[in-house]
Amino acid sequence: MIICAAQLRSVAADIQANQAKHFRLIDLALAHRADLVVFPELSLCGYQPRLARSLARHADDPSLDGFQRTSDANGLIIGVGMPLCFGADIQIAMVWFAPHMPRRVYAKQRLHVDEQPYFVPGDQSLLLERGEHKLAPAICYESLQPDHADNAAAMGANVYLASVAKSVGSLAMASAHYPSVARRHGMYVVMANCVGPCDGFFSAGQSAAWGLRGELLAQMSADQEGVVVLDTRLGTASVHGLG
Repeated sequence: MIICAAQLRSVAADIQANQAKHFRLIDLALAHRADLVVFPELSLCGYQPRLARSLARHADDPSLDGFQRTSDANGLIIGVGMPLCFGADIQIAMVWFAPHMPRRVYAKQRLHVDEQPYFVPGDQSLLLERGEHKLAPAICYESLQPDHADNAAAMGANVYLASVAKSVGSLAMASAHYPSVARRHGMYVVMANCVGPCDGFFSAGQSAAWGLRGELLAQMSADQEGVVVLDTRLGTASVHGLG
């Protein structure tokens, strides 16, 4: 399986501009024969918790139909980050598009204290499947909590997909934690981080992939836009910038 972590600089609150960049990165992933591409936390609007309520949509919003068409046409699984309407509340979510399948949603289950005034947590885990691979998504803060990856492994996951918006400080913690997750559970770990200004901090990029023994296979720079491409058949990964 070929798995891509997309790294991008989202434009705050400009969903239309961000969608256009998503599709450029999807095209880049497809050029490298991707089976799945995962985007950073809240990638469609940028990590802007205070603006999330005004930007939130439902998973079946027609504005997302282009992702489903692209998934159907290319046999590609696509995970995009967005604020999701949940009754009268808002969740930090990923909407997953799989070929000719209903959309699936994963909502962040463990919120950072700074997020709690704006969002409510999800309460359902998700496992994506492609061939012999079972992939578990995680969103930022919760991916640093050991029990989240433990639960993913108990569900049978052999790939851990971390969709994040991490500053330099939290990225240092992630870079120490994710290799231990890979080693402990014998699973690949893929991290998709954004770059540039977020709400009150700058995201540090450096999206990466780790192998089954916790070895760093490939990592992007702190400001590059592009994809990290993991080939699980070969156990290798590479970096490709957005031209």
